[in-house]
Amino acid sequence: MPEDGFGRDINYLRLSLIDNCNLRCVYCMPMEGLTFAPAPELLTPEEFATVARAAATVGFHKIRLTGGEPLLRADLVEIVEKISRIDGITDLSMTTNGVRLPQLAHRLKAAGLHRVNIHLDTLDRDHLKRVMRLGSFDAIWSGIEAAQAAGLHPIKINVVVVRDYNEDDVVDMARLTMDRDWHVRFIELMPLGGGECARLSLEQYVSNTQTRERIEEVLGCLTPILSHDPSDEARNYRLEDAPGVVGFISPVSEPYCGTCNRMRLTADGQFHLCLLNDDELDVKRALRNGGGEEAVARILLKAIAFKPTGHRLSQGHAPQHRSMYQTGG
Repeated sequence: MPEDGFGRDINYLRLSLIDNCNLRCVYCMPMEGLTFAPAPELLTPEEFATVARAAATVGFHKIRLTGGEPLLRADLVEIVEKISRIDGITDLSMTTNGVRLPQLAHRLKAAGLHRVNIHLDTLDRDHLKRVMRLGSFDAIWSGIEAAQAAGLHPIKINVVVVRDYNEDDVVDMARLTMDRDWHVRFIELMPLGGGECARLSLEQYVSNTQTRERIEEVLGCLTPILSHDPSDEARNYRLEDAPGVVGFISPVSEPYCGTCNRMRLTADGQFHLCLLNDDELDVKRALRNGGGEEAVARILLKAIAFKPTGHRLSQGHAPQHRSMYQTGG
């Protein structure tokens, strides 16, 4: 298992498949002025598979497919099939808004996908139209139901909390865990990429301490769940007698950089060394100049060696070069 310069075991690779999305969440993508990587600049299914095989050879065992919105890739099932067959990859998951899961969930499960995280910021239809803008509650909920029916377990719901948009809706989201074995995870806003979304992330930030207090005030005490994975970014809790899990991911108020085990690959073929830093190493050039798994593995090990110790948000340093939809979160 590869270790970085700070003694962290790096074994989890997040592959961004596309930088486009069919939603325009207020904290992630502006409604206008967007440019996306042209199709020839995106990695192909075989290139993604080469990266995944190289990662497996150096000790990675967990892969997550992200975007943008990965369900927009017409060749997504092919990508899943190729990666799921790689020896050493024991956990293959995906983060999605779920809109196209009714058409794809069973095919993805058959191709080898294990589970999904689905993005849903609120159960209130009017609030959802404000925060997720092009999103439809019914479409996303149908996607969740399709994932459940396909056996993509456990279902994890990602909720980004935004002041004046959905902070009052967190109680209803947490209540979902009282009669479902889902994981509902509340995520703090992060200022990525500059521009209006980054500004909103600073101005509308809600700490998870506030979110937890709001939930406990209505639903009662949240009991901590002991984690056996030190690199788990979520602090997990359970409401009394609830089958599901309430999680808090707090990169701003409680950074977990010291146990980070992640490396990211952007859709246009750059190893992004830290979500909240701008440092990158180009792997696409090696792939398209005839480099195979060994060349990719060398670049990946170099990226791990250069991985920074953590972010510097508290010092006023935020990433400027890529927004959330361009790194995959």
